[in-house]
Amino acid sequence: MQTLTKLQRLAKRFGQGFRKYTALFVIGVTLTAVVAACGTSTNTASTSADGSKPDVELTLVSFAVTREAYTGIIPKFVEKWKQEQNQNVIFKQSYGASGTQARAVLDGLDADIVHLALEPDTHRIEQGGLIDLGWQQEFPNGGIVSSSVAAIVVRDGNPKNIKTWADLGKADIATVTADPKTSGGARWNILALWGAITKSGGTEEQATQLISQVIKNAPVLPKDAREASDAFLKKQQGDALINYENEVILANLKGEKTDYVIPEVNISIDNPIAIVDKNVAKHNTKEVAEAFVNYLYTPEAQTEFAKVGFRPVEASVASQKEFTDKFPAIKTLFTAKDLGGWDAINQQFFAEGALFDKVVTSVR
Repeated sequence: MQTLTKLQRLAKRFGQGFRKYTALFVIGVTLTAVVAACGTSTNTASTSADGSKPDVELTLVSFAVTREAYTGIIPKFVEKWKQEQNQNVIFKQSYGASGTQARAVLDGLDADIVHLALEPDTHRIEQGGLIDLGWQQEFPNGGIVSSSVAAIVVRDGNPKNIKTWADLGKADIATVTADPKTSGGARWNILALWGAITKSGGTEEQATQLISQVIKNAPVLPKDAREASDAFLKKQQGDALINYENEVILANLKGEKTDYVIPEVNISIDNPIAIVDKNVAKHNTKEVAEAFVNYLYTPEAQTEFAKVGFRPVEASVASQKEFTDKFPAIKTLFTAKDLGGWDAINQQFFAEGALFDKVVTSVR
């Protein structure tokens, strides 16, 4: 009887300990699950019973005239990703002036991907700590995903017989161009004029003279490219307008018929794309963001860019007859890098007291 009582006491003690151990074990498992859940992004692609993954959301921020291209590109990528990954991609999109878009991202617009008109705009986001150094090497073609050249828009029938950049320096030709001090895009216009001379055997003094004459004859220096277009097309100011080939082509596709000239000495207007590293880490979207950017270099996506006026950066698309007919060959094509890169360009041309300021002071 005594032995049985001892055994009962041991059993009772063991039962209490077992229950305590079991309770602690359950609490531990529960805490682990809570910690795991708290550390999981809403974009975590955990596979469901039917093999599908939760929807993933990407925010694309780009400059205005790419909207039409992305209208064709995004549905194709969404379908491709769904077939390959069994996951829906939902795109949030924002389009606007490149410099304005860069400021918006720095101010909190939660972009996963930025496709901007100018490398300096992307560089500003990098300097803000959102994009990692070396972004130009992450994707093909130095991160350049769309490209264009400068165009001279002329009056119907080209009554002034404008064919070259040098023609814009004639005393009887008034050219509308936006102010590069307020319009990042207008900086390409000044570089086109500069390179037209310096890349054709002329001197820097001759190039400065051409820029001076164009600015002197300009009836107005609007603050941005849109106002410049309105001044020329709606207010009928000037004999010529410096614009981008892709914008002119897109306008013509929309029924706004204009005559234009593509000079055979020209600048490659290169538009970079980048992953916003800090945001994709926060959103857990790096995999799908990288896949989308890489898709933009494929023939399918480059064809969509080309349809709306961008020169393809993919050789197999650029060589198609549809596009060789659409885009005149450029005899001498130079880039911002050929002019020293954007840091040097801004210092030489657009910083306070640099070449453009000196030109304006001397002629206006």
